Amino acid sequence: MTDPNTSSFMYDFASIYDELNISYNFGNESEFVLNPATEPCPSTLPNIVTYAACVFYILIFLMAIPGNLVVGLVIGLSKQSLPPSDLYLLHLAIADILLAVTLPFWATSVTVGWVFGDAACKMVTVAQELSFYSSILFLTCISMDRYMVIVRAMEARKANRQLVSWGVCAAVWGVGTLLSLPGLFSSSFAANNSSRPVCAESYDPGSSDEWRTATRVLRHTLGFLVPLAVMLPCYGTTVRRLLRVRGGVQRQKAMRVIVCVVAAFLLCWTPYHLAVMADTFYRARLVAFGCPARRAVDRAMFATQSLGLLHSCVNPVLYAFVGEKFRRRFLQILAKVGVAERPSISRSSRSSLSSEMTSTFM
Repeated sequence: MTDPNTSSFMYDFASIYDELNISYNFGNESEFVLNPATEPCPSTLPNIVTYAACVFYILIFLMAIPGNLVVGLVIGLSKQSLPPSDLYLLHLAIADILLAVTLPFWATSVTVGWVFGDAACKMVTVAQELSFYSSILFLTCISMDRYMVIVRAMEARKANRQLVSWGVCAAVWGVGTLLSLPGLFSSSFAANNSSRPVCAESYDPGSSDEWRTATRVLRHTLGFLVPLAVMLPCYGTTVRRLLRVRGGVQRQKAMRVIVCVVAAFLLCWTPYHLAVMADTFYRARLVAFGCPARRAVDRAMFATQSLGLLHSCVNPVLYAFVGEKFRRRFLQILAKVGVAERPSISRSSRSSLSSEMTSTFM
């Protein structure tokens, strides 16, 4: 995560000053004219924006933690063995909690700077990256599981999917951990255009462009494009099959939750990826320099990054408004502790609750 207190363009200019195109006015050797396209471009946010961002992060934290804990409670207290999709959703909630835990650190950083030291900078960045990668990978697993259950039902029945799902969860966390290791390159340092310390990427000046390009290509491909290339065909085929199946109303209702979860992820994170891609083009000099454009990209990264963080509290809201079974099971839990009346369960509800095809959680 880029610390919003400093421009994402300022880190590397010290290493490329030798390449700056300086045009000298030989008519007067004591004067020279700098090429405006190569001058450093400081970019700072107004105080009102940084304080608004701080409040925004705290609100997300206050919503994400209890919301995802409720999701974990509803799934974890199920008396039935969890089908793979429910298990993946449980781990998705854990990943969202992990992301939410980092928000108080960024809320402090955006207002007073990074005051937690170098070790905390690395740990918080790695935790955020781990949450990001594991979330998209678990959503990909859900799409593949729904495809197997609905489109390839015979093969799904033969496979020991519950045992496999636990192995998949372990693999996702392992892969997510490996992909988050570049977060160890983050450090706490004083930015060129700010007196406040920041927590951001700190590469060796001689190879900073190469490292940054490599990590961003990895993030875009494995953290977005490849999972998207898996999810879209899986859901497209699954939805077409459901539309052709008689009596598939319950399954279609179950699919609504998962489709909404995936759509929420895309709406929250796609703008950020586009903004980071634009920033990468500037850094790689594939697009001509221009201070106004660079500032615009810088601010777009900050705004879209905040939108991405919002994702950590979106899923519980979706379950509450879209997931009929989630609401019913949550009310049952509240009834057991005497907070609410026990809800009545219709015959159709019992049938759908026992149907693994629609997932016990949706």
